[in-house]
Amino acid sequence: MRVYLDYNATVPLCAAAREAMCAAFELCGNASSIHREGKHIRSLIERARSDVSALVGAQPQEVIFVSGGTEANNMALLPSVCGGPRFNSGQRDEKLHGRAVCSRLLMSAVEHVSVREGHGFLPDRSAFISVDRQGLVDLDHAQHLLDESFQKGERVLVSLMLANNETGVIQPVTEMASLVHRYGGLIHCDAVQAAGKIPVDMGALDVDLMSLSAHKMGGPQGIGALFIRDGVEVCSFLRGGQQEQSHRAGTENLIGIAGFGASARFVAGCTGEGRQIAVLRERLEEGLQLIAPDVEFFSSKVPRLPNTSNFALAGLVAETAVIFFDIEGFAVSSGSACSSGKVSSSYVLQHMQVPLKVREGAVRVSIGPETTRSCIDRFLLVFERLVSRMESGGRT
Repeated sequence: MRVYLDYNATVPLCAAAREAMCAAFELCGNASSIHREGKHIRSLIERARSDVSALVGAQPQEVIFVSGGTEANNMALLPSVCGGPRFNSGQRDEKLHGRAVCSRLLMSAVEHVSVREGHGFLPDRSAFISVDRQGLVDLDHAQHLLDESFQKGERVLVSLMLANNETGVIQPVTEMASLVHRYGGLIHCDAVQAAGKIPVDMGALDVDLMSLSAHKMGGPQGIGALFIRDGVEVCSFLRGGQQEQSHRAGTENLIGIAGFGASARFVAGCTGEGRQIAVLRERLEEGLQLIAPDVEFFSSKVPRLPNTSNFALAGLVAETAVIFFDIEGFAVSSGSACSSGKVSSSYVLQHMQVPLKVREGAVRVSIGPETTRSCIDRFLLVFERLVSRMESGGRT
């Protein structure tokens, strides 16, 4: 029996989402139509909108359904048409230095590739905020960059993820938001990896824009959401209709939205699972260290997602290790799942100043509610065989 240990790449579709999607397949109607069938479809979409917003402490009118986390991140960071995200007249900008349009982007060096490469700012209008050796964003460096921009009269947009997809590091988003707002800027938070694994509250985080993806929380692939705080405007790059409050033209993805709403309801009702999963992660890491005392765990000294362990062992090559585990019946990863199946050196670990030879061997195990002690123990037995093979001179 195969064991799935790659929950950070995607979470298995939960029963509630599957049931909601199957029911939606039986319906016919367009949410933009005013007849009974159209109104029924509209009511299902709005229920899902309420469920998704409730999961993260937002208001339903702040939710825009999109195709996933990548589109949400791209949309939040798109400056090419209207100059970047901005406040409406009469909002926060009036109380600060009056420059409503964001003209500069700052992002942590460990953001997801859809932020690093998906934004529309010119190279000289964007910069990376450094992180420390544990992968935590450097708030002092952020303040330095914000101060530089403020002195130049630039309004800044900052993008900081809540939890890193490779290491699981939980970033100090609330502290960053306070700093950004002090300088009159806006802050976007990629919460794709965090939602469904830890509590997420948009109000408590005090962010202006936030991205989610359904398939990271047991919903279907191909659907996500961008949360836009009341009073903030963003550009729209799908035009030709008034769907999604005129932010995203095109007939809504009813099947995906129904599944998204159901998965949001499901994970909102799951309490205490994080603690149980953290116990399994601790069992995993203790077992790995008993087998290979030199194993190195990344970001283990700072708050992490309870399900994520990223580790490396001298002499271990990530690509062949992942293949070895796959042959033995275990699905694990070498890092991000957004590189078209390629295994390459992690830029996240690079910015954490992990040496190349070490980060080339990094393996990520991410567990979930269906993971059992037996799964972990079986994985450790396979890891022990892998280490024995390495020590005997076998290829890895």
